Amino acid sequence: MFFSQAGARPRMWEASPSEHKKWVEVFKACDEENKGCLSRENFKVAVVMLFGYKPSKIEADAVMSSVDPNTSGILLKEFLDIVRKKKEAQLYWNEIRHIFTAFDRHYRGYLTLEDFKKAFKQVAPKLSERIILEVFRLLSKLLKSEGVQARRRQSARGQLLLR
Repeated sequence: MFFSQAGARPRMWEASPSEHKKWVEVFKACDEENKGCLSRENFKVAVVMLFGYKPSKIEADAVMSSVDPNTSGILLKEFLDIVRKKKEAQLYWNEIRHIFTAFDRHYRGYLTLEDFKKAFKQVAPKLSERIILEVFRLLSKLLKSEGVQARRRQSARGQLLLR
């Protein structure tokens, strides 16, 4: 079922020919001086065009630090690899959100421990309550470390938020 997929990191994903073509077109459009590479600012514009958000300074720094110092920017091959990885991560988080939404049967925007238990009882009825509690605790901790708003109340019921 989807649990084995949800716990895994993004799988290798290949863009369709039309998507790959779009990425190349965006690269060329942002390579204003036709140097065959993107500057830091041109990279930011390309990300806005493809993903709809402006990369943070930290994200831009990380990308630029991985660029070969002998070039004056991000080459097409590097750009395509970066975009593919961003797309994989985007698909991964969309899958997580889909699973979360399926478990959030009351559309509250969070999962209580009871919601979590009910979901597991449907997909893995023989799993012990102790293991379900441990998974809930670990998932809450993981989401917090990944920068997702995740929280457990001090009460025994607890909540798991994904926003």
